[in-house]
Amino acid sequence: MTVQLDWPPDVVARLQQEAAQSGHGLGDYLLQSVLSNQPAGLAAPSPTDPEEANRTRLCREAGDRIREFRATNILGPELTVRDLIEEGRRF
Repeated sequence: MTVQLDWPPDVVARLQQEAAQSGHGLGDYLLQSVLSNQPAGLAAPSPTDPEEANRTRLCREAGDRIREFRATNILGPELTVRDLIEEGRRF
């Protein structure tokens, strides 16, 4: 299957650079990104940029807190997601 994407040149250049750094061609790099559910074009921040590194750390910590919260909060045996959806439609 062939897919054609019309992306801005700066995005394509960044993706080509990341693909080259990973040792893959652009097509293989994008396919690998899609199959692994990792967004392409979002390379890890440079360790020389402390502001970006701090932002990344805060995002990871927020994600960890969300996952921890989700693990300890369940709906219960008689409540389903469908019930919550229907409840939301009432308003």
